[in-house]
Amino acid sequence: MPTLEQARLLGGIGSILAILSILPRAGAVLGIIGFILVLIAVKYISEITGDESIFKNYLIAVIIAIVGLVIVTFAGVASFMTAAPFMAGGPGPGLSGGLFGFLSLSMIGILVALWVLTIISAYFIRKSFNTIATALNVKMFGTAALLYFIGAILLIVLVGGIVIFIAEILQIVAFFQIPVEKPAA
Repeated sequence: MPTLEQARLLGGIGSILAILSILPRAGAVLGIIGFILVLIAVKYISEITGDESIFKNYLIAVIIAIVGLVIVTFAGVASFMTAAPFMAGGPGPGLSGGLFGFLSLSMIGILVALWVLTIISAYFIRKSFNTIATALNVKMFGTAALLYFIGAILLIVLVGGIVIFIAEILQIVAFFQIPVEKPAA
């Protein structure tokens, strides 16, 4: 049976590794490993507290994020491939409006779709973290959850990236604040 100590260590270390995903080269690998460790930690917390909604909400957030990235990747490639034949000879006199307008409109649509999916994903992370905050009496999870959600909304004006980064730092703190034993109800 998993323990809160294991969840604390896996979640804390995983959160640190996830934040290191911004580093070049090894960052992507560290981020994926960290992400998996956090997922395991959330699963452990869900089992220990007996509240399946903790893991289910986090898993929904993960699935939405992955599906969003896949959709955006395919849409971006499809958009580029549609425009690629027109780019072979270089930009012609009439090309600047039609082709680049198409690419711009496609990219805006893709970015808006990614933004909406990020907000939905952040909503489910917030639900999961708020439940953890209540179950384990670690209010920092609630604060991190709120900042994730606000950051996702503010991504459209680019300030959200900074807010999400702060939320990830608070997530590290929250995991390391988990008590060794489950608090009495």
